[in-house]
Amino acid sequence: QVQLVESGGGLVQPGGSLGLSCEASGFTFSRSGMSWYRQAPGLERELVARISSAGGRTIYADFVKGRFTISRDNAKNTVYLQMNSLNVDDTAAYYCNLYPVPASWGQGTQVTVSS
Repeated sequence: QVQLVESGGGLVQPGGSLGLSCEASGFTFSRSGMSWYRQAPGLERELVARISSAGGRTIYADFVKGRFTISRDNAKNTVYLQMNSLNVDDTAAYYCNLYPVPASWGQGTQVTVSS
């Protein structure tokens, strides 16, 4: 059974940084593309970034390009999202999942950007 456990969220001021982690289990992590999504209140979940199974290819949504970096450590079954230059529009619950076919969603981690 796929399990995804996100962590690292919190409250940060505009312009600040946060690093998210997602520990995965229940599947062969090193063979799966991974992704980060986010969902703000009242809005649909949206794709933020994705990374290939070996980590050599990354793709970002336009609204995070140049500010966020997705990476992974296949030895630790963990995918990361480093978020810099955060703004209030980045406030959302952040989720990781497999890509392109998502599994069941984890609990997510809340990121709140506020002064």
